[in-house]
Amino acid sequence: MSVIELTVNDLPVRGEIEPRVHLGDFLRDEQHLTGTHLGCEHGVCGACTVLVDDQPVRSCITFAVACNRQQVRTIEGFGDDELMARLRRSFSQHHALQCGYCTPGMLITARDIVQRFPDADEARIRLELSGNLCRCTGYMGIVAAIKAVLADLKVHPLAEALEEAANRVARVAPALPQSHTFETFTAAPAVPAAPSIPAPANTGSSDQASAQRKGWTAIDDSFVVPFPLEKVWAFMGDLPSVTACLPGAELTEHDDEAVKGKIAIKFGPMSANFAGAARLERNDAAHRAVMRGAGQDNISRSRANGDVTYALSPEAGGTSTRVAVTLEYMLQGPLAQFSRSGLVKDFVRRMIADFGSRITAQLGGSDAPQASPASQKFNMGSLIWSVVWGRIARLFGKQA
Repeated sequence: MSVIELTVNDLPVRGEIEPRVHLGDFLRDEQHLTGTHLGCEHGVCGACTVLVDDQPVRSCITFAVACNRQQVRTIEGFGDDELMARLRRSFSQHHALQCGYCTPGMLITARDIVQRFPDADEARIRLELSGNLCRCTGYMGIVAAIKAVLADLKVHPLAEALEEAANRVARVAPALPQSHTFETFTAAPAVPAAPSIPAPANTGSSDQASAQRKGWTAIDDSFVVPFPLEKVWAFMGDLPSVTACLPGAELTEHDDEAVKGKIAIKFGPMSANFAGAARLERNDAAHRAVMRGAGQDNISRSRANGDVTYALSPEAGGTSTRVAVTLEYMLQGPLAQFSRSGLVKDFVRRMIADFGSRITAQLGGSDAPQASPASQKFNMGSLIWSVVWGRIARLFGKQA
């Protein structure tokens, strides 16, 4: 058994649970917060979405012990939140619910959309909702409700309320009476329809910050290779050799700057086979390069856009080289719900470290992995479990 301490809806909570218990089960069974609905229990449908340190997470696949000493907010915890009150009224006005099972997670996601994309058009709203499934409404009312709130905020802004929500992680609000039932919807005056808002223009700048690239996720990491910088830089320009260090990847066409290929991935019960193209831009003077690519999974029809930037710098008096990697990506389609998962970020960092080990093996003349055949998938199972257990180990290390 593990002892965890959380702040749930501004109230301190302490409990003793098994490490395998998910956050959704802990909230429902131990805290009786049944507004958090468990649907698929595979992190796909989004019904179980809650906020952890003000970030939306899938509570059905998040271990409760991984949230120790963090702040959790469920659908019951927005009684004093004016933005959520507007969304609830708008959902009622626009008939954005039928059976209501998806509604708690849908509302929390809608609130996140309004906060992060104040100028969102319908296409952006639908993209951000792709991780929340509704089998009743057809999404028309949900999209209309969110557009109406966005339009209303331009006339009646919520500057103070939004600032309060943004700073919620940094403080603990005074304890409020906690309801254990989901708040029902009440009729509200008509909300003005949202005007058509054009999507933001794409500047195309290679140095555009990820924070300005709406819908993109960025991950930074680095690894050290025990070889001089020039040798590593030359290797990183050899696309077939670099591809051989990526499990499940295969080049189908390539020249000095452009490549076409595919990568097969198996994530538990889910499989993805992305096929696409990429272009490499290298700056020899700065030892910096950017790989820009896009592809589509022929199974789920999900689409991915990504930039991989790597910069080399000497280490240990020039005998070693540090490779700093920045991965920026955006997923669209059924796989989009995994794009901001903390577990996925940990996994990608572990992959980057593994990539560095494979490069070291190639440069050192060891038995290096060969390019995988198209039919071979990269099975993430064992690597995912190493990430999960690494998180648990860090948790127990903090408690020790």
